[in-house]
Amino acid sequence: MSTVWVNGKLQNHVSVNDRGFTYGDGLFETVRVTSSEPELLSAHISRLEKGLQRLKFPEKTLSDLLQDLEQVAFDGDQVLKIIISRGEGLRGYGLPEPFNITRVIQLSNLADFSRQSEQGVALRTCQYQLALNPALAGMKHLNRLEQVMARSEWQDSEIADGVVTDQDGYVVECTMSNIFWVDGNVVYTPVLNRCGVEGVMRNHLIGCLKAQGIVVEEGLYGLESLNRADEIFISNSLIQIWPVNKLDASFFELGPVTKRLQKLLQESLH
Repeated sequence: MSTVWVNGKLQNHVSVNDRGFTYGDGLFETVRVTSSEPELLSAHISRLEKGLQRLKFPEKTLSDLLQDLEQVAFDGDQVLKIIISRGEGLRGYGLPEPFNITRVIQLSNLADFSRQSEQGVALRTCQYQLALNPALAGMKHLNRLEQVMARSEWQDSEIADGVVTDQDGYVVECTMSNIFWVDGNVVYTPVLNRCGVEGVMRNHLIGCLKAQGIVVEEGLYGLESLNRADEIFISNSLIQIWPVNKLDASFFELGPVTKRLQKLLQESLH
């Protein structure tokens, strides 16, 4: 069950002419709500604001959204999804004048991820490769076709996510999460200035690690870096941290750095 507001009103439909539907012209955020408190909400709003600026949305878009959020009453453990599109427009890619922004807020139930968090998950390597697009890199824009194509490669419910590389063969992320690995005393994660999504949880975890004096390196790494890792884990705002116990035919331990980071994360959030 979910509750949906569109432009501040309780309803669950938008126009078929909405540019979010016709062109993927917009952004979204997915926020975990724990004990009626949205986690890292300010960071989500900050990323959303930067994305709106990059996509040349009107300045008042964010303030209107914040007004919508004021009427939302959170209850327990939920998922808050925010979608903003450029609204209805006529045929063609030209920006409509005036803008008629569509703001969607959706509240739904949060799944129980405790088993994956404690026991770890299996990953596979995807054949589909992400195109390089620095102009859109990092943003959580509505066009997720690349992720859809990568995710279509498997139906095995035992595989939690798939590792995706870019067209040059460098590891970028997973289809729904960011990826980290531990090699020696260093935690590695891909740089995301060429493609991929710069996750709110990803950035928060980097901050947690650095605050503990743990070295974090961001860069361009091939799949061989994952194969020789001591630990691997994935993250996003809903799942938080999932240790990886298997990647293709390779097995991994649920190591001390991942376990320590899970504890640090909970301390930082609550």
